Amino acid sequence: MTHLLFVLALAVQQPTSPSAPPDDPFVWLEDVEAARSMEWVNAKNAATIAVLGRAPLYQTLYDRLKQILDSKDKIAYPNILGNSLYNFWQDADHARGIWRRTTWASYATATPSWETVIDLDSLSKAEGVTWSWGGADCLEPDYKRCIVALSRGGSDATEQREFDVTTKRFVAGGFTIPEAKTTTTWIDDNTLLVGTDFGPGSMTTSGYARIIKLWNRGTPLSAATTVLEVPPDHVGAFSGSADAGDRRYLLLSDGITFYESAQYLYDTGKAVKVDVPKDADLYLVTDQLVVYVRDPWTVGGKTWPTGSLVATSLNDFLAGKRDLQLVMQPGPRETINGTASTHDYLIVKVLNNVRGELRRYRHQNGSWTFEKVPAPDFGTVNVVATSPRSNRYFFTFTNFIQPTTLYVAEENGIVSEVKRLPAMFDATGLVVDQQEVTSADGTKIPFFLVHRRDMKRDGNNPTLLGAYGGFEIANTPSYNSHTGAAWLERGGVYVLANIRGGGEFGPQWHRAGLKEHRQRIYDDFAAVSQRLIKDSITSRQHLGIRGGSNGGLLMGVALTQHPELYSAILIQNPLLDMKRYSHLLAGASWMAEYGDPDKPEDWAYISRYSPYQNLKAGVKYPTVMFTTTTRDDRVHPGHARKMAARMESMGIPFYYFENTEGGHGAGVTSAQVAKELALTYVYLWRQLGMAMASIP
Repeated sequence: MTHLLFVLALAVQQPTSPSAPPDDPFVWLEDVEAARSMEWVNAKNAATIAVLGRAPLYQTLYDRLKQILDSKDKIAYPNILGNSLYNFWQDADHARGIWRRTTWASYATATPSWETVIDLDSLSKAEGVTWSWGGADCLEPDYKRCIVALSRGGSDATEQREFDVTTKRFVAGGFTIPEAKTTTTWIDDNTLLVGTDFGPGSMTTSGYARIIKLWNRGTPLSAATTVLEVPPDHVGAFSGSADAGDRRYLLLSDGITFYESAQYLYDTGKAVKVDVPKDADLYLVTDQLVVYVRDPWTVGGKTWPTGSLVATSLNDFLAGKRDLQLVMQPGPRETINGTASTHDYLIVKVLNNVRGELRRYRHQNGSWTFEKVPAPDFGTVNVVATSPRSNRYFFTFTNFIQPTTLYVAEENGIVSEVKRLPAMFDATGLVVDQQEVTSADGTKIPFFLVHRRDMKRDGNNPTLLGAYGGFEIANTPSYNSHTGAAWLERGGVYVLANIRGGGEFGPQWHRAGLKEHRQRIYDDFAAVSQRLIKDSITSRQHLGIRGGSNGGLLMGVALTQHPELYSAILIQNPLLDMKRYSHLLAGASWMAEYGDPDKPEDWAYISRYSPYQNLKAGVKYPTVMFTTTTRDDRVHPGHARKMAARMESMGIPFYYFENTEGGHGAGVTSAQVAKELALTYVYLWRQLGMAMASIP
């Protein structure tokens, strides 16, 4: 169980907060679905489509990208549920998708035989609701009963229903929870742990459930009994389970902040606190409690350093013993980037200078040993599916120009290729370099550069630079079909910057950009941009940047702090009004990352970079493009709307596109996603100094 990434959102879109500042002339755009707001959105969408959607390149890109999104050659990533492999799939025939299953034997063939379990297109038509898939939580070890989450238009809020996978029907009179920001965990066939909107006072200021209740089958939800309650100003209360192979554990968590939580084991009506640091990650494998250490942890007479992975017997730990063993201590350029578990093994994903590898650890005869899992180099390795009932698991390898490959590791550790994504774009002549630049404070910042082998360093290369820089999320190489087909294949250069704030080099790399130190992140990004221009890879006329969510904030800061560096800035699902962010949807949960703008001492540093407040009349800005979705109930669409409206009031040109569906993304169906992608790539090619007729 990792530290809780509280990036979900409120159950429904909210109108303007009563604390809205009276001096903000565009605060009305925060009323998401109000007629006036939607009239503004529709007008801006129409203006954007009138220009970008009518470009000759638009239809070419749309058709190509939709073909990729609908391709039946995509890898059907498996989820191991008992003896079956499940998969959620979308293509041209299943716009909203199907949840389906097959056998292990069939999956190993070139053309598996799939059995549809839930058809969302049929369900949406029957119920008159544009459902999208929110996932399924099935009760171990039989996996016959599941709680299925259904989302309206891709929002994080879901309606939850009990489903029987044997009859392939929703259970009549079964567990059903109305649309809300909900967490559920099976206790047994007849009992759930539920955190949801129980009525007034039951949600935190971040919009999450603050109460977990025990709900017995056959009783109304209102009769459920409380097992955990957290203060309203905490992020939320959460439940979960961990099947360690021979025993299933029930877990409760008090999310104090985005990075701190109190962890509990729940058993026979009691919650037992697990006495580990609040910022630690916990994992369970066999009889071992495994702890990922963020702050140095002094315990049992020994101090474990930041970034280490340590373990001990769970029963001994609960009994008060503190005899921990080292599982792994990363080297200077290494970090642990996630774990998974099988029946006997802890699978650890390691980044070594932002290059991925897998290690398989086992606790045996009182000590931990490991072996490297055979995988290619210079890319990203991700565990896709594991089972607590066996040691067999799936993982992938990917990089910028090599199509993603799915592997299976057998019980004996032997690895074999299962599926390989066919080439979705022509990578002939493309190469990948890893370079680094020195940031303003002397820190070395690595970045990846994808380009043609014969690229001329004459400053004329259309270059797209991306980064994220937050929440300890590592940006690693991946095979991005739409970037490849719409950008690289057409002669563009792509750059991925591993700036601070992310998780590329462990907790320290993230914390170096927290709160009052956030300017370091923006300086890192500017340093990479300046290096690309200095080395004549590109120039201001041909340099574009792209980022979403927290990366959208990064783009907004780049716009206001360094407008002289860029000709295109694509700002997607962004945070931009950092004075208001903590009052909008899930924003309060991110104050551990950014600070509290309502505190004068925090606003003093936030105000220096908040894009909405730092936009200035009379400055020559590049023409930016904003994208968001009406159904984004994680990062409020008001951020993008208000920034665009403020620019309009200053006479600053921009493009704006808002999908009506998509949640915190680009759309639900392939058609919706392809439309937004095609518009954004037409924008990038137009802005980066390329005559449309000359674009291949």
